[in-house]
Amino acid sequence: MFIKVWISYLIGYLGITIEGYYIERFINMCRNHKIMIWHLKRKKEIELDFRVRMKDFREICKIAKKTKCKVKINRKKGLPFLIHRYKKRKIFFILLLIMLFLILLSSNFVWNVDIREENGQKLENLAEEIEEAGLKCGKWKHEINTKEVINKIRLQRKDIAWMGIELKGTNAIVKIVKADEKPEIIDAEEYCNIVSDKVGMITKINAQTGTANVKVGDTVNVGETLINGWMEGKYTGIRYVHAKGEIQAKVWHTKYKNIPYETTERIETGKLEEKYAIKFNNFKINLGKGVSKFEIYDTIETENKMKLFSDFYLPISILKNTYKEVKEERKAVTKEEAEKIGIQQLQQELDQEIEDKESIVGRNVNTYENGNSVDVYVTYEVLESIGTNEKIVF
Repeated sequence: MFIKVWISYLIGYLGITIEGYYIERFINMCRNHKIMIWHLKRKKEIELDFRVRMKDFREICKIAKKTKCKVKINRKKGLPFLIHRYKKRKIFFILLLIMLFLILLSSNFVWNVDIREENGQKLENLAEEIEEAGLKCGKWKHEINTKEVINKIRLQRKDIAWMGIELKGTNAIVKIVKADEKPEIIDAEEYCNIVSDKVGMITKINAQTGTANVKVGDTVNVGETLINGWMEGKYTGIRYVHAKGEIQAKVWHTKYKNIPYETTERIETGKLEEKYAIKFNNFKINLGKGVSKFEIYDTIETENKMKLFSDFYLPISILKNTYKEVKEERKAVTKEEAEKIGIQQLQQELDQEIEDKESIVGRNVNTYENGNSVDVYVTYEVLESIGTNEKIVF
């Protein structure tokens, strides 16, 4: 039905009112003659409003005459009437043609770069590097070599497993799959040591293959050998092996924060001010004064790119600046209150970092007064498996 109504607009339609005692008969005769009427609205017992295509109007008049109904045209809608109304306005048609020409011309350029990263994982500086590689807004589509852009990005970054670029309309869709960080795997036939990858105190060590270089209670640093990749026998002497074993250590996770005794809090008053601007590619026109009337405020900027279809963007954007008025209030806390705030914040951060809460075996808090503030240190002692293979180089 929607498509039929849209076609009716293109070929023109009329808003009709009929008046008579045989309205039902009129409607039935229209259906028998396969005349499409829509938007029927009964005003009175003997009066009906509806819409009909312009080409069916003569047939409607014949049926109205047979059913003894009066016909009245209320409105004329559609493209033919619009053209007739503006046919003497040459400037309007010239501007319309220019606009259509510019839209066709702009379809040969990229006006939006849509970066879609798998699982919403954001990669730092990716948009800037894609632009430097040759894919940016305002560039002619035929000048964009997607394979070349992909190769440049893949050579620069090791955190991308797969990358694809699709040009649809004036939209460039960049799809990214992030690479998983994997430790270097050393072949089981090669000789290697196990070295520490964390700072901690050894709580358990079991050398399955190789010779333990540390014992329970020792504190180790990053890179220190935990299990040597060799074994010594009474009769065989020293022979090199691929070290294997289980090492557990108490690892320290420390967070620091400085909490001042006096702070200034920004509180929103609830008052808002909105200002708009039009952006043509990189050229911006402010609609009104660009400065807010508020003395202290926070600014939120949003950009809505104009498009005709899902992937046909235009080089025009509507910028909206929302200014939120805030007031500043000074707040003073005691040393004890500052310490409590710092401890709560740091513990929350550490709890988010450490997934296995059962592995936490100790918590230590240290505070030091520092002028008009206090330094807070929170340390979690966590039992973790440590150690990574390191190839023996002769």
